[in-house]
Amino acid sequence: MTPAIHFSGPPKIPYPGGCVLEPAPYALEYLLIWPADVTVKGKVYPNKKVFPFLRELLSDPAAYGLTHAEAEAGRDLYLQLAGQALEQEGGQVEWLEREFARP
Repeated sequence: MTPAIHFSGPPKIPYPGGCVLEPAPYALEYLLIWPADVTVKGKVYPNKKVFPFLRELLSDPAAYGLTHAEAEAGRDLYLQLAGQALEQEGGQVEWLEREFARP
């Protein structure tokens, strides 16, 4: 079964290094604006910022022909893929979960 929402995981986070930036907070900021091609019900939305687009899908799933459960599955995929990338930089998936809870 093909998921209603699909996108590939983030590339390696382009951490510039240095003593001013911490890898985990930098990774969080990057993952909140990371762009990818997002497929929703077979339609490709190219180069979308994944996190804000998923928030849009969650706020009005019907506008994209989705059920609330399908939109939540997209959020779960993001948490899985972006969460793995964040954890590799010393962060926590819970940070991303909190971002979805913000108004």
